Amino acid sequence: MLLLAVDTATPAVTVALHDGESVLAESNQVDARRHGELLLPSVDKVLAEAGLKLDALTGIVVGVGPGPYTGLRVGLVTASTFATVLGIPVHGLCTLDGLAYAAEAAGIEGPFTVATDARRKEVYWARYEDPRTRVGEPAVDRPADIAEQVAGRPAVGQGAFLYPDVFTDARAPEHQSAAALASLAVERLAAGQEFLPPTPLYLRRPDAQVPKNYKVVTPQ
Repeated sequence: MLLLAVDTATPAVTVALHDGESVLAESNQVDARRHGELLLPSVDKVLAEAGLKLDALTGIVVGVGPGPYTGLRVGLVTASTFATVLGIPVHGLCTLDGLAYAAEAAGIEGPFTVATDARRKEVYWARYEDPRTRVGEPAVDRPADIAEQVAGRPAVGQGAFLYPDVFTDARAPEHQSAAALASLAVERLAAGQEFLPPTPLYLRRPDAQVPKNYKVVTPQ
């Protein structure tokens, strides 16, 4: 087994290689505006560090969000393209689940909350009973509107650090880790669990929309 994991649903451009036993190499860069520029060089970097080539992969793992439109699509399109070219499966995982899984290494057992930055003064969030068990579906809300639901719980993710008045016990990890995502995928593969399709989990409409009063002009 050799899995390549990528996630661009958050400001972190994160890539990792996992051989089914351990993480062989990983790259993590936080830059919300350079997902397209940084992802492929990061893939090249982890492959070089592991002394492997792309055709050695047996599967792709990709974070499907929730996340902003443009950044999220960079990782999903790249993962699907690799999978098609190489003829290997691509496994989708919720980005919040990856952060929750990484929380275990930080000593958080649960219950806790994962929150990432959704911009527009909102967060993508979900509650977890433990690092492997999410309660309900991910959502997008203004932090003040969910204050009662997350009160008294530790919280991980950048969203928790951005709104300390609501997430009063913000803890690491702050950013997504493809290494954690890959490790979670290995566990789920071993257990025969299903994965999400490699399609974007947006939770809301993209920022760019056609104006309501747009007039189509066609040549006469």
